[in-house]
Amino acid sequence: MNMQSPIPILRSFDEAKTKAFYLDFLGFDVSFEHRFDTESPLYFGAFKDNCVLHLSEHHGDACPGSTLRIDVDDVDAYCKELNAKGYQNARPGVQEQPWGYREMSIQDPSGNRLVFCTSVSN
Repeated sequence: MNMQSPIPILRSFDEAKTKAFYLDFLGFDVSFEHRFDTESPLYFGAFKDNCVLHLSEHHGDACPGSTLRIDVDDVDAYCKELNAKGYQNARPGVQEQPWGYREMSIQDPSGNRLVFCTSVSN
């Protein structure tokens, strides 16, 4: 048996704000979009490199306010890249944590928190 990495499902409430955050700001791409019909909520997949997320407007798929830790090669460079975009709803910074990581925490439009991190030993 070959087990794969889990794919978190994050709750979203506003398609335009969610796509602006994940696609335009964070730099993810859409892998798929699904609606049962034109009036149904959106469920879509997003990816950046090896990081895969699913975002759902469906009630019951996920709880808003979840937190994800996402390892990145260089959190300082990613922070600089994001701040250069001038996104009006976030100005992230990096903090060195006593547990050996440099971390950048950003809240998405639905209240989910993404913690991008790089091990200090890297």
